[in-house]
Amino acid sequence: MKPIIYLSIFCLMTLFGCKSTAPLHTIEQLDIKQYSGTWYEIARITHRFEKGLEKVSATYTLRNDGKITVLNQGSKGSDPEVIKTAKGVAWVPDPSKPAQLKVQFFWPFAGNYWIIDLDADYQHALIGDPSRKYLWILSRAKTMDAATYNRLTDIAAKAGFDISKLDRVRQ
Repeated sequence: MKPIIYLSIFCLMTLFGCKSTAPLHTIEQLDIKQYSGTWYEIARITHRFEKGLEKVSATYTLRNDGKITVLNQGSKGSDPEVIKTAKGVAWVPDPSKPAQLKVQFFWPFAGNYWIIDLDADYQHALIGDPSRKYLWILSRAKTMDAATYNRLTDIAAKAGFDISKLDRVRQ
């Protein structure tokens, strides 16, 4: 009898411990040519590969094969003269979902780069992934006004991101 009780408790704990995450919605249309160019990181949920980086930018260059070359750059706060770079490639796996890109910095690993929000003039972008562990606020300029920043963080919060984990990036 005891094994059944333990099994039942384990099953209930597993069910209640599972968190259902709603699907992450992305923008419907994306002009990769217009999106190409340099973006500055205004805020992010920091992960080990970005820890301590300041003056972070990402430059996207459309290739002839339709893929995008990605060049991320940033300086270490402790030594601003040292620039860290990461070069990768991004692509759209499903043309019917043009804002759900994959990005790869080293083979065979690729991550999600989903464009959640993008203004009509391609000046501000909100990037995340379905797990809600990664989030970036990007701008064509090195600064962003408070109203735009608050609008993007509101969108992120409504999409299920923990915006208390956002770190502002010094440009």
